[in-house]
Amino acid sequence: MPAYRFEALNAAGKASTGLIEADNVRAARSLLRAQSLIPMTVDPVAAGSAGTGSSAGAARFSRRVFSTTALTVWTRQLAGLVGSGLPVERALTALSDEADDPRQRELVAHLRAEVNAGSAFARALGTAPREFDEVYRGVVAAGEASGSLGLVLERLADDLEERQALRAKLIGASLYPAIVSLIAVVIVIFLVTYVVPQVASVFAGSKRALPFLTVAMLAISAFVREWGWLVLLGLGSAGAGLAFALRNEGFRERFDAAWLTLPLVGRLARGYNAARFAGTLAMLAGAGVPILKALQAAAETLGNRAMRADALDALTLVREGAPLASALAGKKRFPGLLAMFSRLGEQTGQLPQMLERAARQLSAEVQRRAMQLATILEPLLIVAMGGVVMLIVLAVLLPIIQLNTWVK
Repeated sequence: MPAYRFEALNAAGKASTGLIEADNVRAARSLLRAQSLIPMTVDPVAAGSAGTGSSAGAARFSRRVFSTTALTVWTRQLAGLVGSGLPVERALTALSDEADDPRQRELVAHLRAEVNAGSAFARALGTAPREFDEVYRGVVAAGEASGSLGLVLERLADDLEERQALRAKLIGASLYPAIVSLIAVVIVIFLVTYVVPQVASVFAGSKRALPFLTVAMLAISAFVREWGWLVLLGLGSAGAGLAFALRNEGFRERFDAAWLTLPLVGRLARGYNAARFAGTLAMLAGAGVPILKALQAAAETLGNRAMRADALDALTLVREGAPLASALAGKKRFPGLLAMFSRLGEQTGQLPQMLERAARQLSAEVQRRAMQLATILEPLLIVAMGGVVMLIVLAVLLPIIQLNTWVK
């Protein structure tokens, strides 16, 4: 049954909006009047054609409706309903009825209307590209073509959960060092700009020479108080300039390539991107997507432009007849583990399984390195912060100790 989006007035004259299902616009208006509502506008949720539906969906859902967690849960629920034998239309109806967020309810109703109009489910997902990326739609399309949509959706939900778990662990590993660094900077700036000048005012009338450490700290304090705003302005300008320069694809690729060469974070970036590439490629190949199309979609998921360029070069080699393992082995930015498992998969005819195993090992390696890095950084940051504070305290105490010596 088609869905309609309405705007109506209640008996108190208050405007309300929502969705209603009816056979046609006239029936929708009749249902609204039966609910003591005065219909103002009643419009179909989506047009039946793919072209108008896509543009209407893109315009309506210009902001994200699903967060990463919500999309994972929604995919898992849809997989359970479809896997139990429900048609996609009825599964979407159930999810629409259960949705608490009005925007989620509207999005699911929009998808259901597209399916009711005769569109394939993957094509309906394409009308909301901000919510469902190319990989998501490709996996769903492969599931529909193979007749195993429920199983494919389960695999897709697993991949979303694993990707989210990896990202959460990386963020968690970097959160503590970031907080310690921020607090350290705030404390040092406070001491330099407020405490040290107080010491200078106490010993301003003294004709004795101050210790070298105190003189140096007073110079730093004067510089920060006088030119600190200019330094912040310069840093902000540099950051804005870098952000603008990164919009250029050529500069972004060179920047990302240089980032991969950094001692610690470079290896983490390589491992994270390689794990995501292998996991996406395994999921698409396992769902029955042709290898060339799977490679194209997996390459687009890479955030590092240099590794994305390497993946697209590997796609060109595979299109020309080269094995996947050989194409990846020639790209040194990808870990050798990925090429090795690809070769084993091609030799045994179990490429999706081997790629999935490679993704798991790469993900575990990234998590291990991230935890090691966080474990090393935590004491180093604390020691560095303590050292800086100790220097400032010594700069304050040395004149007092010197004055006490003079008095004696």
